Amino acid sequence: MTKIVINRCFGGFGLSKEAIEKYAKLKRLSFAVEYSKGNAFLPLYRLEGKAFFPQDISRNDEDLVKVVEELGKNANGAYADLKIVEIPDSVEWKIEEYDGIEHVAEVHRTWE
Repeated sequence: MTKIVINRCFGGFGLSKEAIEKYAKLKRLSFAVEYSKGNAFLPLYRLEGKAFFPQDISRNDEDLVKVVEELGKNANGAYADLKIVEIPDSVEWKIEEYDGIEHVAEVHRTWE
């Protein structure tokens, strides 16, 4: 089975600072947080000195899944409610979303 992390609430996928730190540790990457002078509420996370955005992680990344399994609700970003979905390994999948609420869908052909 393939495990995939999705967001199940309005807002969008995101990870807590604790989850990003744990993910960086599992990947053996340096981790830093910067706050802009104008807005202390919007941190910029850096892994290996580069800007890091949790949305860029492959949702079936084993370390991401491990972080969400271990931290549970504490892995959730400010506007997220993360869930792990299991699907058969043979399924070609994609994540679809509406206003931040996501689900896993099987890829199929479409024409327009």
